[in-house]
Amino acid sequence: MSAQRAKGTRWESAVVRALHDAGFVHAERRALRGTADRGDITGIPGLVIEAKNRRRAELAQWVDEAAAERDRDGARYAAVWHHRRGKAAAEDGFVTMTGADFLRLLADAYDIEEPCHD
Repeated sequence: MSAQRAKGTRWESAVVRALHDAGFVHAERRALRGTADRGDITGIPGLVIEAKNRRRAELAQWVDEAAAERDRDGARYAAVWHHRRGKAAAEDGFVTMTGADFLRLLADAYDIEEPCHD
């Protein structure tokens, strides 16, 4: 296994541990599927999580990747959970998503009808 892949695997495992600790006991790492990839972390219905541990943040590319995986999975939301330099715990990382996904998440969390965007 390459050093970069091992680093990614460690980060994905840290994200899964954080989710387990928060009560999301069905969260797990997903096997790689190439162009049919549906995210790195599964087990939370409606959510695709793409985990990234890279020196250089490429948020636009990562969010686009997560959105494509969300669509392939049929999920409602996509998020990128990325490592924060100088911090080891997933809880100290950052989570990035599109504004549209964030608005859907808020609408669902607060039981608010989504506005039409025609």
